Amino acid sequence: MKLFLLALVGFGMTSFCFSQDLSSSELKDIEAKVIKWRRHFHQNPELSNREFNTAKVIAKHLKSLGIETQENVAKTGVVGVLKGPTGTKVVALRADIDALPVRERNDLEFKSTITSEYLGKEVGVMHACGHDTHTAILMGVAELLSKHKDKINGTVKFIFQPAEEGAPEGEEGGAELMVKEGVLKNPDVDAIFGLHISSGLDVGRILYKPRGIMAASQSYKINVKGKQSHGSRPWSGVDPIVASAKIIDGLQTIISREADLTNEGAVITVGKIDSGVRSNIIPESATMIGTIRTLDYKMQKQINDRMKEMVPTIAKAYRAEATIAIEKGYPITYNDVDLTQMALPTLQKVAGMENVILTKAITGAEDFSFFQKEVPGFYFFLGGKAKDDKNPYPHHTPDFMIDESGLILGVKTMYQLSLDYLNQ
Repeated sequence: MKLFLLALVGFGMTSFCFSQDLSSSELKDIEAKVIKWRRHFHQNPELSNREFNTAKVIAKHLKSLGIETQENVAKTGVVGVLKGPTGTKVVALRADIDALPVRERNDLEFKSTITSEYLGKEVGVMHACGHDTHTAILMGVAELLSKHKDKINGTVKFIFQPAEEGAPEGEEGGAELMVKEGVLKNPDVDAIFGLHISSGLDVGRILYKPRGIMAASQSYKINVKGKQSHGSRPWSGVDPIVASAKIIDGLQTIISREADLTNEGAVITVGKIDSGVRSNIIPESATMIGTIRTLDYKMQKQINDRMKEMVPTIAKAYRAEATIAIEKGYPITYNDVDLTQMALPTLQKVAGMENVILTKAITGAEDFSFFQKEVPGFYFFLGGKAKDDKNPYPHHTPDFMIDESGLILGVKTMYQLSLDYLNQ
């Protein structure tokens, strides 16, 4: 591994021309703007495919910079195109813009008090995954690149993507819909970069990994049919809850006894089980939903096949019937090896070699992977944890918080990646 890293450094230093055109005052000014934008988005979050006001702010900013702007892409997405004076290559930069159905619980001055409807229920809405920071960072990158347009040897496409957290039920959305609508065409994108803030990674640090960095994600639904009876007479019915419990046990043995975990990690999780109405009635049916995470497509197929085989078989053993439906889901977030090799020296130049860390894959998922299936892509993690924070809250929780001092590194890194890729 040491030899591999040295090879990357050596290759990159001869392939990139590092820009020195950003003054300290310019960086200080853009940092203040990025923080202001981030706080606005944080205080005014919008759910997937409903990012109407967020999109208006983004589009207004891009237009003010003289950037060719397209709105209503994949419902609420915004795309900007900035052409340099020379060059034909096209690089895309992506930020996700949607929030989550989470009620914020911290004491920030700019905390969200927004509520909305989700799955028929009133919910709080919060940027509990840091998409507000991603949006603000990319707006800052767009401003810097527009001011230094003469440095662009090609074209930069800014992709502000809605619905990364998943479109509402019955709707299309996210990166998959953007690709379907041709966001990587006209002009045709040669490579794409993306980042994700991390509440568990110290400010100033960057994590990267060639090949699979985040897992493929699939959701599934299991319906179990039994026979209703009085709770005092279980022998007169067929208990779908007992059958469901056995199915859950069986699914876990796929991971613990059948999946080759020396190859890659994998997860099967049951996230919800719904059955019954009162204590003394054995219900007629039960429903389970959950997620599957895989980092290898052969393992994904094996796990899918075994789940489809196991679920009805286990149910039958307990005199019940069961069906399972598995969605296609998100692909593996796969960092192109050559693009990673070219990007690494830029990360090290901007953040410092000691702050750019090779990581292991994680079982979280990202629909950035749909872009990477079409063109070479590189995705990395940006530190958002205050160094004195000993107990950071995880993403997707009411107490999630990031340190805004980490945002400027995201701006500088995406700015430099764009120029270095186009000028290599």
